[in-house]
Amino acid sequence: MSPGRHAVISATLVVALLAPGTTAAQDTNAAPPGEERSRNVPREERSRNVPREERSRDVVPASTAPQDPPASTAPPPPLGNAAAAILIDARDGSVILQKNADQRRSIASTTKLMTALLTLEEAEPGDVFRAATYDALPIESKIDLRTGERMRVEDLLEALLLESANDAAATLAEGVSGSRTAFVEDMNARAAGLGLADTSYANPIGLDDPANYSTARDLASLTRRLLGKRRFARTVDLASAELESGDFPRVVDNRNDLIGAYDFVDGVKTGHTNTAGYVLVGSATGRLGSKVISVVLGEPSEAARDVDTLALLRFGLAQFRRVKALDSDRPAASADVEHRDETAKLVPVRDLLLVTRRGQKVTTRVDAPETVEGELAAGERVGTITVLRDGRLVRRVGLVTAAEVPGAGPLRVIADELGGGALVLLLAFGAGAGTFVLASRARTRRRRDAERAARRRATQSAAAPPETR
Repeated sequence: MSPGRHAVISATLVVALLAPGTTAAQDTNAAPPGEERSRNVPREERSRNVPREERSRDVVPASTAPQDPPASTAPPPPLGNAAAAILIDARDGSVILQKNADQRRSIASTTKLMTALLTLEEAEPGDVFRAATYDALPIESKIDLRTGERMRVEDLLEALLLESANDAAATLAEGVSGSRTAFVEDMNARAAGLGLADTSYANPIGLDDPANYSTARDLASLTRRLLGKRRFARTVDLASAELESGDFPRVVDNRNDLIGAYDFVDGVKTGHTNTAGYVLVGSATGRLGSKVISVVLGEPSEAARDVDTLALLRFGLAQFRRVKALDSDRPAASADVEHRDETAKLVPVRDLLLVTRRGQKVTTRVDAPETVEGELAAGERVGTITVLRDGRLVRRVGLVTAAEVPGAGPLRVIADELGGGALVLLLAFGAGAGTFVLASRARTRRRRDAERAARRRATQSAAAPPETR
């Protein structure tokens, strides 16, 4: 069999996550934030402009974590208050839980997520925009920008995403597209380009308008894209921020109370109007590196909004566990050794630990030759093994020989090429040839011995005295 011939060998590893396990831990010490947006962390203790990874957290690193328990089998939260909701896996966008996820609804200030996306794509953090003329109502969120005031984009984004400042939204819209009308056109074009088929924008702020709507599913998809941008993810994870540009310094607080109260919550955006009710797009990261995104729309109060969001995020993170998808000590395939009656075991070059969700299936696909030719050292790469989660590519890892693969001598190669009985014939021929050579050498030796004896006798006779002849 030619060593160049390859075959794809499929093997399936079903991740059994259906065993009963522990539910998500309940925080009995921290009550859900109430209507007045009171935080469980004193204002003076809130971190400002400090990335979450630099804050002190009581989290076991994945590399040193104990064996993970089975994923939780707790029932999903009832979500009785939310008009619509969704919970997705931020890694691949797959849906974990949903309620009326495709129902078009007013979305209030979560409209500003698209305002943020266009700004991040079209402007630099250090760009300076002049404040737009904006006549805000007393009840609106704002940072009191003065018309013509100069402020950096990075500060305007923090005001937009944390304080939900409407004057910052108007300023960004005019700075990016030249006018608010042009910016709204760009918002809708971008939404269409992203496949957000049930989303429409009428303004960059989120003011109530029949043409300003989206769905829980579209908001989750948009948020997933935004969280892939480091600056955005870092900003929505701040409890507060100092705006250093502008006519005077300002401090803005995050209207998402969950950021200051729960370490595992790391975003994203609140919203409220009379038509939309209370809205919250949330995100959270687990100790295994799992990440989930939640959306609740049409909640009756801030308290209900926060309670349902926490329930969704906790339920989502409780679905994950870490499994050993590849084991470098366990053969994943084998190959025949060319010209030898034995096989070579093939193993992954390294272990692979994979975070999976309850009910997900992990499969492996091996691409390696059916036959290998020695000599090969242990650990020599001969193929690859691909790991898939629910059919989606996760990682490709080299496939190597588990031990040294011996080569074949010339006789074995010739015998293998000639056929099964050739080795016996060759051995018989070799034995016969050897016997012939040995016999021939013995005859030659005897002949030479006889000739030497005759010469010695002739020499002795010639040297004897005449009388003895």
